[in-house]
Amino acid sequence: MNITIEEKLMYEIMKAIYESGIPINFKGSMVLKASLIEAGYSEETRHTVDIDANWNCDTPPSAEQMVNSFQKALNYSDIDLNVGLYRMYGEGRSAGFEITDKDTGEKLFTMDVDVNRPVMPTKIYEVSGIRFRGVAPIQMIADKVSVISGDKVFRRIKDVVDLYYMSNVFDFDRTAVLQTIKNCGRTLENFNGFLHRTDDLKHSYEKFRFAGGVNKPPFEEVYSTVKSYIRDILPKK
Repeated sequence: MNITIEEKLMYEIMKAIYESGIPINFKGSMVLKASLIEAGYSEETRHTVDIDANWNCDTPPSAEQMVNSFQKALNYSDIDLNVGLYRMYGEGRSAGFEITDKDTGEKLFTMDVDVNRPVMPTKIYEVSGIRFRGVAPIQMIADKVSVISGDKVFRRIKDVVDLYYMSNVFDFDRTAVLQTIKNCGRTLENFNGFLHRTDDLKHSYEKFRFAGGVNKPPFEEVYSTVKSYIRDILPKK
């Protein structure tokens, strides 16, 4: 599996933040890619241009504290980029950061950071010699199953795609998935949209862009694979 120049830089940023001691664990597509690489998945996967993370600490951080912490981490690692806040976190809302080129001001990446959400199981990942702490595969599977169990699946078709990738290298443990969903305060709905509105689901999939020339498998292949993968958690007929 190839890592783009942009993804390599994002991993470098994640490494810098991890090594700085900021109380952050990463999640999202960058962690998913790392988990797939570690597990031996070799096919190309969809690309991303953002970083997702959780910040957990006893005292909620201020905007200034977060920006200064990130900037200091990048400076210490000789990453010549600026960090700015464009959205402060709040109830049900993540903090949003822009990472920009110091000379041109061009926005290169965004970083969404949830603050003091339920603590998730994590592990240390290593990609091309770059180490960082991210959520464990079981957490990613649980999050994605929770999403596709409800009608959000039509807006989050990427979670179906990610389960398609993960089905190739990770076993599906129904008990562990249910417990993880419960532990992080998520819910499991009835999968009505996923099971009974396949035409709408296919429409969402066809609109979803795979950037960077990555192969887009046929919808029928993705859908049948994911349905089989999560069959133990689907409602019984």
